[in-house]
Amino acid sequence: MAVTRRAENVPVDADLLDEARALNVDLSRAAEMGIARAVRAEQAARKFAEEYPDVVRSNNEYVAKHGLPLEKYRLF
Repeated sequence: MAVTRRAENVPVDADLLDEARALNVDLSRAAEMGIARAVRAEQAARKFAEEYPDVVRSNNEYVAKHGLPLEKYRLF
Protein backbone atom coordinates (compact mmCIF):
# COMPACT_ATOMS: atom_id res chain seq x y z
CA MET A 1 0.00 0.00 0.00
CA ALA A 2 1.44 3.36 -1.02
CA VAL A 3 1.62 6.10 1.55
CA THR A 4 0.37 9.50 0.47
CA ARG A 5 2.76 12.22 1.51
CA ARG A 6 1.93 15.90 1.88
CA ALA A 7 4.29 18.81 2.47
CA GLU A 8 3.59 20.96 5.51
CA ASN A 9 5.23 24.18 6.63
CA VAL A 10 6.12 23.77 10.31
CA PRO A 11 8.22 26.24 12.31
CA VAL A 12 11.10 24.53 14.12
CA ASP A 13 13.61 25.85 16.65
CA ALA A 14 16.49 27.18 14.51
CA ASP A 15 19.27 25.80 16.73
CA LEU A 16 17.69 22.35 16.80
CA LEU A 17 17.29 22.40 13.04
CA ASP A 18 20.93 23.43 12.57
CA GLU A 19 22.10 20.66 14.89
CA ALA A 20 19.97 18.07 13.10
CA ARG A 21 21.32 19.15 9.72
CA ALA A 22 24.92 19.03 11.03
CA LEU A 23 24.26 15.43 12.12
CA ASN A 24 22.71 14.57 8.73
CA VAL A 25 19.37 13.71 10.35
CA ASP A 26 16.65 12.93 7.80
CA LEU A 27 14.27 15.72 8.81
CA SER A 28 11.22 14.29 7.07
CA ARG A 29 11.68 10.88 8.65
CA ALA A 30 12.42 12.35 12.08
CA ALA A 31 9.36 14.60 11.90
CA GLU A 32 7.15 11.73 10.79
CA MET A 33 8.44 9.49 13.59
CA GLY A 34 7.90 12.25 16.15
CA ILE A 35 4.37 12.94 14.94
CA ALA A 36 3.57 9.21 14.96
CA ARG A 37 4.83 8.95 18.56
CA ALA A 38 2.77 11.99 19.59
CA VAL A 39 -0.35 10.55 17.95
CA ARG A 40 0.07 7.18 19.70
CA ALA A 41 0.64 8.89 23.06
CA GLU A 42 -2.43 11.09 22.63
CA GLN A 43 -4.56 8.11 21.61
CA ALA A 44 -3.38 6.15 24.65
CA ALA A 45 -4.02 9.09 27.00
CA ARG A 46 -7.53 9.60 25.64
CA LYS A 47 -8.31 5.89 25.90
CA PHE A 48 -7.07 5.82 29.51
CA ALA A 49 -9.09 8.93 30.39
CA GLU A 50 -12.19 7.37 28.84
CA GLU A 51 -11.73 4.04 30.63
CA TYR A 52 -10.68 5.46 34.01
CA PRO A 53 -12.32 8.89 34.46
CA ASP A 54 -12.29 8.60 38.26
CA VAL A 55 -8.51 8.08 38.30
CA VAL A 56 -7.95 11.09 36.04
CA ARG A 57 -10.29 13.25 38.14
CA SER A 58 -8.60 12.15 41.38
CA ASN A 59 -5.12 12.84 40.02
CA ASN A 60 -6.14 16.25 38.73
CA GLU A 61 -7.65 17.15 42.10
CA TYR A 62 -4.47 16.03 43.90
CA VAL A 63 -2.23 18.12 41.63
CA ALA A 64 -4.54 21.15 41.95
CA LYS A 65 -4.36 20.90 45.73
CA HIS A 66 -0.73 19.83 46.27
CA GLY A 67 1.11 20.56 43.02
CA LEU A 68 3.23 18.04 41.18
CA PRO A 69 5.11 15.76 43.60
CA LEU A 70 8.47 16.02 41.77
CA GLU A 71 8.07 19.57 40.45
CA LYS A 72 11.53 20.62 41.63
CA TYR A 73 13.12 18.06 39.28
CA ARG A 74 11.38 19.20 36.10
CA LEU A 75 13.71 20.39 33.37
CA PHE A 76 11.21 22.74 31.74
